[in-house]
Amino acid sequence: MRIVGVAATLVVSAILGMGVQPAFSASEGMPQVGQSAPDFTLPSQDGSNVSLKDFRGKYVVLYFYPKDGTTGCTIEAHNFQRDLPKYEKNNAVIVGVSVDSADSHKDFCAQQGLTFKLLADTNKTVVDQYGSARDMKGTKIASRNTFLIDPSGKIVKEWTAVNPQSHSEEVLEALNSSMAKQ
Repeated sequence: MRIVGVAATLVVSAILGMGVQPAFSASEGMPQVGQSAPDFTLPSQDGSNVSLKDFRGKYVVLYFYPKDGTTGCTIEAHNFQRDLPKYEKNNAVIVGVSVDSADSHKDFCAQQGLTFKLLADTNKTVVDQYGSARDMKGTKIASRNTFLIDPSGKIVKEWTAVNPQSHSEEVLEALNSSMAKQ
C-alpha cells in the first residue's frame, strides 16, 4: 500500500512539474470543521437571492455538484429530494450549488420534481470560497463536495468526492449524530 501512495505522489508531482493542472483541486482552500461557514448570496432557480445567513437557526446541507441533468447529479438530487421530509423533521434544509445558470436550475428542478433550492454560482466565487472548484477539460466546475453546517453557522462535517448513490444516507446519519451531541 505504501508503494502505491508514493507512486501516486510521484505522478501528481510529475504532472504539476509539467505545468499540467490535475482534474481536481486541492482542499487547502476548503473551510474546515469547526470554522464558521463562509457566507454568500446567490440566485436560486426561482429568481430569488439566497444567502447562507437566511438559514441561521437551521442545519444546512450545502452540497456542490458538477452539472444539472447529468447522471450522478440527478441521482444525488433525487436522493436528497426523497429524503427531504427526514431533513425537514430534523430542522435541516438542502441547498445545492453548481456553476450552471438559474435558468438551467429552473429547468432541472421542473424536469426532476426538485423542491429544494439550487443556487447558480456562474461567477464561480462560492465554489472557490469552499475549495470545491475543479477543472474539467479547461472549464471550471464544482466538485462533488458537501458541508453540514449547524444552526449557528459552524461547519460540523464535510465530505469530498462523494458517491451520489449513498450520500444522502451518509448526511442524514451525520445530521442525527450532530443533533444527538447538542
